[in-house]
Amino acid sequence: MPTKSDGVRADAVSPAVVKAADLLAEATRTGVVCPPVRDLLDGGGLETAYAVQQLNVRRGVDGGRRIVGRKIGLTSPAVQRQLGVDQPDFGALFADMAVPDGGEVPVGRLLQPKVEAEVALVLGRDLPEGECTIVDVLRAVDFALPALEIVDSRVRNWDISLVDTVADNASCGLYVLGATPVPLTAVDLRTVTMTMTRGGETVSEGTGADCLGSPLTAAVWLASALAQRGDPLRAGDLVLTGALGPMTPAVPGDAFEAHISDLGSVRVRFAEQGTEASEGDGK
Repeated sequence: MPTKSDGVRADAVSPAVVKAADLLAEATRTGVVCPPVRDLLDGGGLETAYAVQQLNVRRGVDGGRRIVGRKIGLTSPAVQRQLGVDQPDFGALFADMAVPDGGEVPVGRLLQPKVEAEVALVLGRDLPEGECTIVDVLRAVDFALPALEIVDSRVRNWDISLVDTVADNASCGLYVLGATPVPLTAVDLRTVTMTMTRGGETVSEGTGADCLGSPLTAAVWLASALAQRGDPLRAGDLVLTGALGPMTPAVPGDAFEAHISDLGSVRVRFAEQGTEASEGDGK
């Protein structure tokens, strides 16, 4: 029998779900982008897309990967406009997605990377197995960190609908966390301001209010969505709460830095074409 972390009953996995999951997994394995999967799912909607996501997440866990938390996607109106969607989604974060602050992403690690800045939360307590409130989240969060999420799409040319990105684990790629934890008593996440630069030039700006009104509001949405699926957030989980501003494409040689007021800065670089992967690159 499947466990709660599977997120989908084994007998509910249709051949279409398996085919879509296989297509996305093959793109990851080969480094060759694939067509959109929405047509394969024949109008199955978001729950079918989450079934695809959870099938590949389960395959990852079965293969030895470790889930360390969740990401929330599509929380910024600017990002929603970029991708033509109108609601958030979520995906699983694995330990092997982490890149050290200031670390390097090797050439070929990702297919079509884009970078966005956001607030990360780390939980010190379990969240309820039911509808969550802002009080539940405030009590559960141990500390916040500045973060960069390096999103990636296995779908050719980012030609995605909401169904495509959900199926593709919410377009997860890699993530980078700042090094200094900040308790929520020391920061108002709704009013923080974010500036992200690439090579010293500002490429994205935003505020905490641009993330569903507040990163905490986004965390409440995620906690409730996961609890409804029987897989609530637990102590120690990492939550990437969603972009504070537009995402920016990355190419070899780029260096990004994001500063979030009251939280600090976080940075990452992309290796030059032809260079070898460096030690500590997050692989």
